[in-house]
Amino acid sequence: MITESQLLNLMANMESDVIERTESVSNFEKFAQVICAFANDLPNHRQPGYLFIGVKDNGQLSGLTVTDELLKNLGGIRSDGNVLPQPFMTVTKHALAGGDVAVVEVSPSDLPPVRYKGRIYIRVGPRKAIANEQEERVLSERRVSLARSFDALPCMESTIKDLALGQFDAYRREAVDPVVIAENHRPIELQLASLRLYDFERNCPTHAGVLLFGKKPRFFLPGAYVQFLRFPSKSPTEVPLDQAEISGDLYSVLREIEGRLKLLIQTTMRPISTLREELIQNYPEWAVRELLMNAVMHRNYNSNSPIRFYSFSDHIEIQSPGGLYGEATSDNFPLCNSYRNPVIAEAMKSFGFVNRFGYGIQRAQTLLAQNGNPPADFELDQHSVLVKIYQRNSS
Repeated sequence: MITESQLLNLMANMESDVIERTESVSNFEKFAQVICAFANDLPNHRQPGYLFIGVKDNGQLSGLTVTDELLKNLGGIRSDGNVLPQPFMTVTKHALAGGDVAVVEVSPSDLPPVRYKGRIYIRVGPRKAIANEQEERVLSERRVSLARSFDALPCMESTIKDLALGQFDAYRREAVDPVVIAENHRPIELQLASLRLYDFERNCPTHAGVLLFGKKPRFFLPGAYVQFLRFPSKSPTEVPLDQAEISGDLYSVLREIEGRLKLLIQTTMRPISTLREELIQNYPEWAVRELLMNAVMHRNYNSNSPIRFYSFSDHIEIQSPGGLYGEATSDNFPLCNSYRNPVIAEAMKSFGFVNRFGYGIQRAQTLLAQNGNPPADFELDQHSVLVKIYQRNSS
């Protein structure tokens, strides 16, 4: 985190291309574009970029008073799903003699290119710009040496022929700005690589590319499916009433588990007065949906185990392969999130299966409480995350 002495030195530096100064406190469109450009780090400084709010172009303070609301809104840029993949950034307030400064420190991304609302912003000297084809290719090729997440790594046995490119074209129209698409004459490999779905060095799709648009994802990733079982009682020892192995490209998998969830939701009428009745559900659909989406987004796709989606007479269980990841621990869960599969998370946001990042579990718990269900119960270990969702009390 930047110190006050570092802040003063950077404020006075008129030459640096890793600094953006502004007096505005409301131009969040500009703020997000700057954050996107710093995350892309086209000059390859491999050092943070800084957005200073409350500083004039000449490096002098504007006399700003930084509010908690401003800091909250700046922090929200990280999780609102418009800058993808999520930037690694911190937001701090510094109270100086001539006024406050809000500082957004943005680290270079390990998964370039980063987009804001479907456009790739970069720094060209002291200004921002939209990347051209060559700049986009530089960022895509640089990712090969930086990528750490399994979904961004090459799926070595696969080729571009293993992808359903028609489905990719539909996704591209959701993930990339329409103006960029209209001007796009890039080869298909570069289009895939720009969305972290293809590896130039190995000339093959990434694991995310295979999961999202593979014709047969399980051929390469055997555990990439959801095992669905519906039991007649509270125990898994009886013969299931229904069962399925839900597999295929990720969009199709998500649509099918949504459909099966709807069939588990039972709605009844309950009188609350002589003239009034209310509709009640055994489970709030969107709470269970959030937890299912969370399991798909965060699971370990390197595991041969599936996601287990089991329905019992009194509860639902969702078990996801892979324990907590990164900075998330049993002590800070679910308030702290680290994304095991940032490319998959980005795609789920573009498809509309998630709205924001980092709030799914908290939102699910709120919806359960509002519906009268007990809180979801989590069992965490190094191999898996198991969540149990219990029915609403019928009384």
